Amino acid sequence: MNTARFVSFEGGEGAGKSTQIQRLRQLLETHGRTVLVTREPGGSDGAEEIRDLLVKGEPGRWDAVTELLLLYAARRDHVEKVIKPALQKGQWVLCDRFADSTMAYQGFGHGLGQAMVQSVHDLVLGSFTPDLTYYLDIAPEDGLQRAHARQDDENRFESMTLDFHNKLRAGFQAISAENPNRFVTIDASQDLETVWTAIHQDAGKRWGLR
Repeated sequence: MNTARFVSFEGGEGAGKSTQIQRLRQLLETHGRTVLVTREPGGSDGAEEIRDLLVKGEPGRWDAVTELLLLYAARRDHVEKVIKPALQKGQWVLCDRFADSTMAYQGFGHGLGQAMVQSVHDLVLGSFTPDLTYYLDIAPEDGLQRAHARQDDENRFESMTLDFHNKLRAGFQAISAENPNRFVTIDASQDLETVWTAIHQDAGKRWGLR
């Protein structure tokens, strides 16, 4: 039960991932786990510099292939310098987005296809993947409304078309269906407490966290 785990949180814009990650961190720490909370793109010094290139500016700033390569450059640095060392120390790692986001955003949303994204993943990270993924599913219209309310400058992907966001939601749903042993899908259209209750119940059964 004390073995370190790598848990990712996925979802479209405005799904509420950051809030639920902090709730799970608090629960784990209450039960004596040491927890690292991190994010993508970003999470390491080098990856945070690349993050600014990806999440700021005009929607057409990069094409899909460039985005894919930038994301995996950042991810490689993040995994090697932050995630793997934390796991080796016995820390739990909770990550706001990981490779499934790239598959959904670039593979489905931008239409690069699963094969191309997977080939880059295999080259850069091999078989490295989260132990568990909580996917917070929400209709793009509702999620974008929440996201726009934040009013920050990290809004490049939020500014993309509704068609793009519908495609990436379909991508997440497809990835979830393909990985039923790793994915837990939560209805994120519900209020924050209801979403947290679903996550808490799953974590309780899975890891004995009450």
